[in-house]
Amino acid sequence: LTCYSGYFVPGQSGGSLDDLKRHLLALRRTDGQIVWNKPVAAVLPEEKQIRDHGYAANTVAVDVERVYVFFGKSGVFAFDHEGTQLWQADVGSKTHGWGTSASPVLHKGLVFINASVESESLVALDRKTGEEKWRAGGIRESWSTPLVVTADSGREELIVPTQGKVLAFDPETGQELWSCQTDIGWYMVPSVVAAEGVIYCLGGRSGIAALAVRAGGSGDVTETHRLWTSTKGSNVSSPVYHDGYLYWMHEQRGVAYCAKAASGEIVYEERLERAGQVYSSALLADGRLYYLTREGKTFVLAAKPEFEQLAMNALDDRSVFNGSPAVAGKQLLIRSDQFLYCLGK
Repeated sequence: LTCYSGYFVPGQSGGSLDDLKRHLLALRRTDGQIVWNKPVAAVLPEEKQIRDHGYAANTVAVDVERVYVFFGKSGVFAFDHEGTQLWQADVGSKTHGWGTSASPVLHKGLVFINASVESESLVALDRKTGEEKWRAGGIRESWSTPLVVTADSGREELIVPTQGKVLAFDPETGQELWSCQTDIGWYMVPSVVAAEGVIYCLGGRSGIAALAVRAGGSGDVTETHRLWTSTKGSNVSSPVYHDGYLYWMHEQRGVAYCAKAASGEIVYEERLERAGQVYSSALLADGRLYYLTREGKTFVLAAKPEFEQLAMNALDDRSVFNGSPAVAGKQLLIRSDQFLYCLGK
């Protein structure tokens, strides 16, 4: 996992941007002990303050040989499983007051990076060497992690939502395949999900906030492949798809949603008691939905179109929980801006 030190660290005072370092950590899952810690010095200048989530919000990607991590303008790094750095690649030099949050995506021999903040680009790197294979421009106001989708024809498409439209690229060449207008005019944070050749996208504060697009088109597919739109969405948290339904939670209102994936029809819209803000994405595991709030409350709902709250569990510390939870076996991994928890039996 990632973290940072030296400057603007929650629970600590002071520090200097000159001392800012991002870290890639390997922890032993059985007891949380740090196996290795690899610091990466920040490439300056950096933002003086990233208010909501700090300087290391990106999730790592892993294969059998390497660990890949994206640290914004400081670059993309690959390490082996013993913590030896193998390569580093630059993808841009710009910064933003919200930082960067998109995570690396692995596909065949490539690593895809949404470098919207750093260079308004989508970048493909060679997994083994870090060599840049292609770069596509026009990726504006996007904090989303890309997704590879297979269309009904069997064609693979790399999907990334951007300001005002969803874009699809050929994963091998970077050629733009199609675009679909969203009418979401500002930034895009939630990552898309897909099922059976249909892409589901949330985002935006007003107007159209969710839509479905069928993959496989060419050019502007707004009129031909956009299946439905909805005014109900999420500004930050990503949804999950399960058995023909979409589930998500609005980050400000504490409202849990279920919608029919085929039509966008809202099946339920339920306010969770004292939920507060939610920045983490929905987690689906063992027939249950887990929604983690920024205050450390985890709401557990049944993963079905009939609303049923199964539990609410709270962690008793005052740190802030922005990261999405993860599952390992029968255990739940939850992190805040100060702690990492392993919950289960």
